[in-house]
Amino acid sequence: MGRAPDAEFDALMSRGSLYPVFQPIVSLDSGGTVGYEALIRGPSGSAFATPDELFREGARAGRLAELDWICRAASCRAALMAGLPNTVPLFLNAEPATFRTPPPAQLMDTFQAASDQLQVVVEITERKLGSDPGGLLAAVLRLREAGMRIALDDVGATTTSLAMMPLISPDVIKIDRGVVQGPITPTASAVVNAVLAEAERTGAAVLAEGIETPRHLTIARSMGATLGQGWLFGRPEPLPHDIAAAEFALPRVPAPELPEGTPYEIASRHQQAARTTKEVLRWLSRHLENKCLDLTEPAVLLAAFQQARHFDDAARTRYTELAGRGVLTAVYAAGLTAEPVVGIRGGPLESGDPMTREWIVVVLGAHFAAGLFAYDQGRDDDDEDSRAFDYVLTYDRRLVTAAAQPLLQRLLPTEPETFW
Repeated sequence: MGRAPDAEFDALMSRGSLYPVFQPIVSLDSGGTVGYEALIRGPSGSAFATPDELFREGARAGRLAELDWICRAASCRAALMAGLPNTVPLFLNAEPATFRTPPPAQLMDTFQAASDQLQVVVEITERKLGSDPGGLLAAVLRLREAGMRIALDDVGATTTSLAMMPLISPDVIKIDRGVVQGPITPTASAVVNAVLAEAERTGAAVLAEGIETPRHLTIARSMGATLGQGWLFGRPEPLPHDIAAAEFALPRVPAPELPEGTPYEIASRHQQAARTTKEVLRWLSRHLENKCLDLTEPAVLLAAFQQARHFDDAARTRYTELAGRGVLTAVYAAGLTAEPVVGIRGGPLESGDPMTREWIVVVLGAHFAAGLFAYDQGRDDDDEDSRAFDYVLTYDRRLVTAAAQPLLQRLLPTEPETFW
């Protein structure tokens, strides 16, 4: 009689029975191997032989973070023992939900050695990519500060990855195998166009997954991929004994700019502000908000209401609908709770925060970016509709992304930890 699943899973975790295999990543120009992705496996014939079974049980048992760290440690240990050259990137999968959880203490030496000796590319999986965007963006920043590169995995598997792609600014964009192997539909074309637009803006490398036939290879090239992986080039297996150094160098995409100042201050430094009334701002805001309903892919929506009373019942109803179409919706105001409405992140502002004087709407998607940044010039006794505001309305993606950073930072922990 076999073991009960809980006992078998406990044994795998405690005895180090998990092991990595490595799939080559090749240059589509030369056909040469330029990197490896580590993939974890459980004992053959067990209930947890595949990654899906492993991570499903890890989530069910509440041990997902522990499992993720153990898998990464096993992969790093194998790469170090095989003498993987520093010029050959090692791609490691990471669950976004684990970024704020420390690894077991006994694994710290392994991770330090990997950080010192290997060229690590952290692959952020699309699972729950939008569940903790603040923690995710903090982790990406810290990983880059540690010298690691970022890959966004399974792009196109869901619409979440497309919406978060401009904020993460990955060094490598991995097109999901379903897009590579599937029919050329409008949905697939939207993914390809978004990926190519991002790669053109940032210089990121495009990697096609699931290349198993010459036809898949042709399709991958048509999608702008310069890197690929799949059974056509090699199945996952232990690392070879003699690994040659690679001459290919992955790009290093600059992290999004973190300028000083409030969103309005950042925007008005780059574009001349105009003056209007609060009544006009309401209509300008509505035009941007409605764009979220018009986009073919979900977007990030950030809005500052100054005071919690302005996020009234009508605004809550409207933003609940918008949140249902987006991947991240966050509102900011003094006196606001951390979750003012189910599905909407709250950004409580301190009474002295200069952002309490600002009215902001940001919409950021794969193909669209816009921001309304306004500063309240009115007096306390002014009529609400006629209050004067200086404002900047911009559709410049770089400026919108830069001016949105103070908002995103307010969703981040004060001391983000990734434990790398």
